[in-house]
Amino acid sequence: MTQPGSAPVVPRGPSPAADADLQALFGQSTAVFASLAGPAHVLEAANPAFSAAIGGDRVRTGVPLGQLMPEPAAQGLLGHLDRVFRTGTPVTGRNTRVVIGSGGDAREAFFDFTCEPRRDAAGNVLGVQVIGVETTQVRHAQRLAAEHRLLLEQIARQAPLERVLDGMARTIEELVPDVLVSVLLADDDGRRLRHGAAPSLPAFYNDAIDGITTGDGVGSCGTAAHRRTAVIVTDIATDPLWDDFRDLAGRAGLAACWSTPILGRDGRLLGTFAMYHRSPRAPKDSDLALAGIFTSTAALAIERHLSDQARLAAEAKEAAARADLAFLLEASTVLGGTFDHVRTLEHLAALCVPALAPMCTVDIVEDGHLRRVATAGTAGGRLPPPGDDVTVTRVLATGTTEIARRAPATPGPWDELGVTGYVCVPLTERERTFGVLRLLSTGDRELDGHAVALTEEVARRAASAARNARQYSQRAALARDLQAGLLMPDLPDVPGVDLATVYHPAGAGLEIGGDFYDVFPLAGEVWAFMLGDVCGRGATAATTTALVRHTARAVAPLLAEPTAIVAAIDRALGNRPHAHGTDFVTLVYGHLRPTPSGVDITLVRAGHNFPVLLTTDRRAHEIRVPGTLLGASVAVHHTAYELHLNPGDSLVLYTDGFLEARNGAREEFGEHRLLETLTAAPARPRAQDVIRRITAAVTAFAGDAAVDDDQAALVLTAASCGTTAPA
Repeated sequence: MTQPGSAPVVPRGPSPAADADLQALFGQSTAVFASLAGPAHVLEAANPAFSAAIGGDRVRTGVPLGQLMPEPAAQGLLGHLDRVFRTGTPVTGRNTRVVIGSGGDAREAFFDFTCEPRRDAAGNVLGVQVIGVETTQVRHAQRLAAEHRLLLEQIARQAPLERVLDGMARTIEELVPDVLVSVLLADDDGRRLRHGAAPSLPAFYNDAIDGITTGDGVGSCGTAAHRRTAVIVTDIATDPLWDDFRDLAGRAGLAACWSTPILGRDGRLLGTFAMYHRSPRAPKDSDLALAGIFTSTAALAIERHLSDQARLAAEAKEAAARADLAFLLEASTVLGGTFDHVRTLEHLAALCVPALAPMCTVDIVEDGHLRRVATAGTAGGRLPPPGDDVTVTRVLATGTTEIARRAPATPGPWDELGVTGYVCVPLTERERTFGVLRLLSTGDRELDGHAVALTEEVARRAASAARNARQYSQRAALARDLQAGLLMPDLPDVPGVDLATVYHPAGAGLEIGGDFYDVFPLAGEVWAFMLGDVCGRGATAATTTALVRHTARAVAPLLAEPTAIVAAIDRALGNRPHAHGTDFVTLVYGHLRPTPSGVDITLVRAGHNFPVLLTTDRRAHEIRVPGTLLGASVAVHHTAYELHLNPGDSLVLYTDGFLEARNGAREEFGEHRLLETLTAAPARPRAQDVIRRITAAVTAFAGDAAVDDDQAALVLTAASCGTTAPA
């Protein structure tokens, strides 16, 4: 039995009966069979498949094959037949391309065939038998599968949708030469169809149907999209669905259109897939199958594109949100980095330009007057004063954001600056509008809703930061005023004594420190001095400091002994109302009297750091006087200590802020470094020189480390009798 694509087994010297068997065998087969005789290859017999392959109306027996099929004959077929007849050797071909017919009726076909010699009983070649199978549809199917695979690979690689759809349309047009393909894409709401791909349709036609609505009577595509089912129009010239587009189709040379809706997996309309023809025509089953395959492919490509677009939009939204958050975090950091409210608003203007707009102004009300505290951008001082700007004053009055896509109504250089819009945002503090932030847009840059929302948020943060800065400034000023009231503005001139003091508060000065000192006169030539430290800060420390100083000044003229005065201070602290605080106090209190040979001193130490005596021979040692701190509600025991300062000797009193100063390694300065600093001083230093050496040594030791505690010191240096050294 002969198989397509292989040489048939034919016995030598076939009888007429054998030929009849072959004809019977291939009579109803889809394989092509023809029996040719003589060197002219006269057709003796052929089956229906042969007739269908070359065109049934041309098949006539008794006629040479070259006359029946001039096209294949000219393409080399007769050469194969001549060789088989001449040599008696079979010829086999696979996927041989043959063009059958001519002109508009020509078609491309492919065959697997075998040409076998026909022999008589003596072995002489009488003719040729042709057996073959047409592989055209197989090749088309293979090509379709390959092209379809390439499209799927493009979709998987996230190729642009336009490229995928255009490639799909061109593939179909190559597979089916008579067809023109169009893909339209649906809007998000499914009400309109937009151009997707149509490589072979005229540009004017694509432009005309771009954006058509979906609905009955809107051609094949609009109707298919509306009905969600395929719409077949075999003759555009007569179909009522094309009434509104018939002339357009005629100018484009279109006569038939089969349109299929492209639906997503959730039933959502994605677009339409259309196949046009230039002559009226009804689709075959193969046409509908082809449309189905590529409609589903288009749906996959469009859904992948929409998914990618949604992902990109989400990523862009996330990136924008991160950028907004970063901007606001930076704004909070910058706005909170100063304790000057005007400087805060200057930072606000600098943040807004160019991040939010090309120009910005900030106006605030101070002491009943509206003044501009900040500008940024190209406007400079050319804008009208805030008091003359009705937009600013209106927002101040209403406390409501105002937005406009035009220049402000107030006369100004708006045209020169190219201003196209503005937003004015109130700066509000506890429901009171104290200023206005205004952004001005220029050119194509618009202040959209996102920019306005961001502006309102940064304005809210700026208003809060400005309020905090103003409150801080007010509290710091109050703290400075209170501290100044607790400390002596100037040291008195004490005959025969050189006095010097220093006071360094910890931190930024927002709270009142607990360190204090005082020097005041008593009867005769006696002077009282003190230096102490309240164990606390703030208002309670201030009241305790005031209580100690005022008690000392009140009782010192009445009590002769320093121990009695310290005891009186302790009683006053014990009798404080609980609301006034319960801070402990350390104190050094004493009396001094200048003499011809120096200064006599009597002092009492109440739990404070030991005083240091610095003598002219550059020796420094602590005066270890016992004594308990004050205000502890326990029995106190204090002893008076007397000493004499020779001219040039110094008594150094200091608080523990110096001793507890730390360096980067968290080491404390300590007593031993203090004594080393004093002994390294030059001989007979002035009181102020001693202060400078102590502060310089501590500063060098601590470096950039923050000061953790207040620092105060009082130095008394004996001078010649009857003289007063400068303070």
